[in-house]
Amino acid sequence: MKKTKKHKEIPNLHPKFFWEFIFDKIDWDGGYKMVIARIIERGGQDQIDEIVRFYGREKVITAVRDEIYFLPNYAIEDALKFFPELKKEEMYCYLNRKDKPYHWI
Repeated sequence: MKKTKKHKEIPNLHPKFFWEFIFDKIDWDGGYKMVIARIIERGGQDQIDEIVRFYGREKVITAVRDEIYFLPNYAIEDALKFFPELKKEEMYCYLNRKDKPYHWI
C-alpha cells in the first residue's frame, strides 16, 4: 500500500501578501496572527472573507482585538470597517501603538 502525503488545506490567498516568506512553508495554524495581521494590513474584502472562512470569525476577531501587538493606524481603521463589532479602545494594537506620547527618562 502506497503512503500518500495528506495535503493540508490552506487559505486561498495570493503569495504576494507573504513576499518575505516561503509560501509553501508557512505554518497557517501556528502563524495565524501573522497571517491575519498581514491581510488586515494589505488585503481587501475578498481576503478578509477568506481568513474568516479559514480561521472562523471569532478567532479572527479575538486575534485582532487581543493578540496582534502591532497594526499601523490605517490598518486599525480598516479592521474597524471589516469588523464593526470591534472597538478601537479594546484593541491591543491600538493601546500599544507607538505614536502615542511617551515619557522618556
